[in-house]
Amino acid sequence: MKIILLGAPGSGKGTQAVKIAEKYGLTHISTGDIFRENIKNQTELGKKVKAIMDEGRLCPDDVTCELVKDRLSKNDCKNGYLLDGFPRNLFQAGELDKFAAPDKVINLIVDLGKIERRITGRRSCPKCNGSFHIDFIGDVKTCPTCGGELVIRKDDNPETVKERLSVYEKQTAPLVDYYTAQGKVIDIDGDQSIDDVFSSIVKALK
Repeated sequence: MKIILLGAPGSGKGTQAVKIAEKYGLTHISTGDIFRENIKNQTELGKKVKAIMDEGRLCPDDVTCELVKDRLSKNDCKNGYLLDGFPRNLFQAGELDKFAAPDKVINLIVDLGKIERRITGRRSCPKCNGSFHIDFIGDVKTCPTCGGELVIRKDDNPETVKERLSVYEKQTAPLVDYYTAQGKVIDIDGDQSIDDVFSSIVKALK
């Protein structure tokens, strides 16, 4: 089974990816992990990516596709895999279809306004690495666990979140139409509890 997991930032993709991969014995692949692995192992592709990132540029689509193609050729992908964070746009989807077309595409649907609230309400504690949300702890400034000072991560500030969601709408959301036309999309209501979202996915995959 070859699965792609789609959804806006903050929709719960990472959490569900781990659960799906575990249940079905699939290799969980994220582009971030591929980048880090190649850079760490100093592969030819890794050196290319590092040079690009050191210049503050985003990795070009053709290089990203090359990295994913290389990763999917490994033995642990022969019995199926779950792609998380790839493809990100229509060009990448077209390239993926050339060497590893997916069987199913799970699309986590969550209202973008709710996602913005989810992300911007997160607070973290550098002292104990705790993670909290203002919906549960209120507008407190100190960590409920260790008393350390709570901070808002750079990625979680409102301006950054709006930009990330804007990029998603422009580049990644059109993938839903692309795969719907192929009859591969499974729409899942992502505005449920983690367990209920997972149960919906399992039911749909049956």
